[in-house]
Amino acid sequence: GDQGARSTRQKVSEYGIRLREKQKVRMNYGLSERQLRRLFKEARSSRQPTGAKLIELLERRLDCAVWRAGFAPTIPSARQLVTHGHIQVNGRKASTASIRLRHGDVVQVRTKSKELDVVKDCCITDLPLRPHWLDVDVEVRKATLTGMPDTVPFPFEAHLVVEHYSRI
Repeated sequence: GDQGARSTRQKVSEYGIRLREKQKVRMNYGLSERQLRRLFKEARSSRQPTGAKLIELLERRLDCAVWRAGFAPTIPSARQLVTHGHIQVNGRKASTASIRLRHGDVVQVRTKSKELDVVKDCCITDLPLRPHWLDVDVEVRKATLTGMPDTVPFPFEAHLVVEHYSRI
């Protein structure tokens, strides 16, 4: 009926705006609340600005690096490649998607896994998501972390996420 219809939308509160930004980060990276809260605490204890450090910590995760290198079409599929043992870090099989990469780490698809359809279809040379801090060799399916991440592939306001967790 007409009782529930409103001609104008209600204004979203400040809390709602901050919550929406935090949820955007969680959904895009596929993190649980506990994982994101732990990353925030680590970013806050750093000497760098909290928002910049949070972005760095999110982007240095193995599943994110696999996706940004172009070895998988999405972060969830990158996480699945990692958990099923198709990815190596510095020559060793990795099965934990939340491994934090360091400068100089080499991420590559295992030799046996290079024939997987998801890997063959995703290794595109002109992938727009490839960041400057990741040196990718498409032929060998190998990526090297050459710098520290400072950008994200989707728009979000890091300071709103920091504000959200600062008030809790």
